[in-house]
Amino acid sequence: MFGKNVGGLDKILRIALGALLVLGALLGYGWWMWIGVVPLATGLLNSCPIYSLLGISTCPASKS
Repeated sequence: MFGKNVGGLDKILRIALGALLVLGALLGYGWWMWIGVVPLATGLLNSCPIYSLLGISTCPASKS
């Protein structure tokens, strides 16, 4: 599907923000907080489809 393009601080922030939003949804703070599934999934999978479309990558360069 898509290659890995999410890494480092970007990954940590996505997972933290996504987890907080999902937790808020589970606690009843609003149905809209389920949007946190998106950054959580992209952080855990190390792949963001929008980054792929835009040609962006926050992964460190591979040492070849």
